[in-house]
Amino acid sequence: MRLEQLIQPQTGDRLSFEFGEDLQIETPILFAEDDNIVVGADEKTFDLFSKLTDAEYRGRKVKLGKPTRGDVKKFKVYVRDPKTGNVKKVNFGHGGTSAKRKTMRIRKSNPARRKSFRARHNCDNPGPRTKARYWSCRNW
Repeated sequence: MRLEQLIQPQTGDRLSFEFGEDLQIETPILFAEDDNIVVGADEKTFDLFSKLTDAEYRGRKVKLGKPTRGDVKKFKVYVRDPKTGNVKKVNFGHGGTSAKRKTMRIRKSNPARRKSFRARHNCDNPGPRTKARYWSCRNW
């Protein structure tokens, strides 16, 4: 039996979100039916959620944790560095001067290639989110 089946949230209960060790938000459940849950959020909670997903990098608004097509490499993603609190751009994938005007096809649908890639990059232990290996393994 799954844990979700044991705990059925009710309207009026309070739901707690934990982000790391030092940040916790508690919000009321406004509506709960089957798998649908609507929670209330005050202005402070809404600001906090927007800070977790939106950020500013070199004067531009960027989405955190959402890989997009890159400019230097094939992909890029913006993440918040937990040590410094700054937003960091992580470039990953095939790219650079060796890939200019060349198409590098990723054949993820081939199980043997996929298994070899994941073994070669140690994807069982991908490391921190601020490193390219984490995001490459996540795409594969």
